[in-house]
Amino acid sequence: MAFEGLSDKLDAAFKKLKSKGTLNENDVKEAMREVRLALLEADVSYKVAKDFTARVTEKAIGAKVMESLTPAQMVIKIVNEELTALMGGTQARLTEASRPPTVVMMCGLQGSGKTTHSAKICKMLKNKGHRPLLVACDIYRPAAIKQLQVIGEQAGVPVFEMGTTNPVTIATEAVKLAKDQGYDFVFLDTAGRLHIDEQLMQELKDIKAAVKPHEILLVVDSMTGQDAVNVASSFNEALGIDGLVLTKLDGDTRGGAALSARAVTGKPIKFVGIGEKLDDLDVFHPDRMASRILGMGDVLSLIEKAENTLDEKKAEELEKKLRQNKFDLNDLLYQMEEMKKLGSMKDILSMIPGLGKKIKDVDIDDRQLDKTKAIILSMTPKEREKPDIINPSRKRRIAAGCGMQVEDVNRLLSQYRQMQKMFKQFGGNKGKQSKKMRRMMPPGGFPGLK
Repeated sequence: MAFEGLSDKLDAAFKKLKSKGTLNENDVKEAMREVRLALLEADVSYKVAKDFTARVTEKAIGAKVMESLTPAQMVIKIVNEELTALMGGTQARLTEASRPPTVVMMCGLQGSGKTTHSAKICKMLKNKGHRPLLVACDIYRPAAIKQLQVIGEQAGVPVFEMGTTNPVTIATEAVKLAKDQGYDFVFLDTAGRLHIDEQLMQELKDIKAAVKPHEILLVVDSMTGQDAVNVASSFNEALGIDGLVLTKLDGDTRGGAALSARAVTGKPIKFVGIGEKLDDLDVFHPDRMASRILGMGDVLSLIEKAENTLDEKKAEELEKKLRQNKFDLNDLLYQMEEMKKLGSMKDILSMIPGLGKKIKDVDIDDRQLDKTKAIILSMTPKEREKPDIINPSRKRRIAAGCGMQVEDVNRLLSQYRQMQKMFKQFGGNKGKQSKKMRRMMPPGGFPGLK
C-alpha cells in the first residue's frame, strides 16, 4: 500500500523520541534529519522535504513543546499538522456550476488511468443522485471510445461519442446535449500521449476555450515517482488545472509523488484510486491520510465506506439479533459476505486506530473467509440456526462435506461462541460512530487473522 515505507521510517524516527523523557534542540533536529531522509526515500522532492522539516523543526523547538509533559507526542502532533497542510489541509470538493451542467475536463498521459477514473467519479456521482454524462474525446488511441463505452455501461453512465470527429466539436455538442436532456455533470475524457507534446496541449487548450470547463482534473499515476511532479507542473502551466486525481495508491508505490505534486502545483488532490474496480475510488481527505501515514488509523473513512456499501436496514436487524442473543451462523455468513465488499481484511484493520502497526507483520489470509463460508454451507439449515446441536459426528460430516478438517469446524464454532464477548466490549459505547462500527465487525473476530 502507498506510503507504507514512509510510515515505517517515520515510526522508527518517533520511537527514538518517545524513548527520551525530555527533548532538547539536538534531539529534534536529529529526528527531523531522519524524517527528511524518509521523505526523500518515499520520492518526495528535495525542496518539499527540506521545507517540510524546516517548518516542523521551527515549531518543535519552541518552549511550549520542550516544556510539555510529553514532548515526543507534541512533535508527532506538529508533524501530523504539517503533513496534513502539505497534502492540502482540508478536503477539496468538485466545483459545481450554478446552472447545470458542470463540465469537468479530465486530462493526463496515456496509461495514467484517465478513462477508468472518469467512469469511477461518474459512478460515485450517480450513486449520490446526480446524472453524469461521459464524453469520448480521445479519437486517437485505438479502442479508446469502445473502452469508455464498456466501462460506462458497467458504471451505469451513458457515453456520448461522435467517432473520430474533431474533439472540440465533440465536447461542444456533448455540452449542448447535456443542457437539453438534463445531465448535471459532463466528463470529457480527453486524449493522452505517452509524453507531453505541443499538439496535445494545443488540443486541450482548444477544448478548454470552447466549453469553458468548471473543473480541469489531472489524472496522475502515483507509481511514476518524480515524473509525476514534472507532468503535473507541465499540465498546470499550460492549462491551469484545478485538482489532481491520484491513481494506483493501492500498488507498491512510495507515495511521495503525491505529496510533491500537491506542493509543486498548489492544486488540491480531490480523488484517489485505490484499486481496479469501479467502486475503488475515495474522496481525498488530507487529515485522514496524514493519520494513516503516521499509523493512527482512519476510522471515519472506514465508516463512510461501510455506509456506502452495507445495507443499513439489514445491519440494524443483525445488531438487534446480537443484543437478543439470536445471531446464528446464517447471519455470520451474510456478515462475512458484506465484509468482503469493503476490501481486503488487512486494509480494513489498518484503518482502525491502534491496529495498523500491530497487524503489519501478521499473516491475514482473505481466503479464510471462503473456507469459513464453505464450512457454514456444509451445515444443515437447522445446524446453522442452532450451532449448539453440532456434536462430534456432525462435525465430522460437516468437515467431510467441505473438504476440511474437524479442527477447522471447531475453530469456526469457537469464533462464533466468542461473539458475545467481543460485542459486549463494543456495546459499552453508545455513540453513533461506535454503533456503526459494531455493525461492521464480524462476530467472533476476523476470519483469516492468525
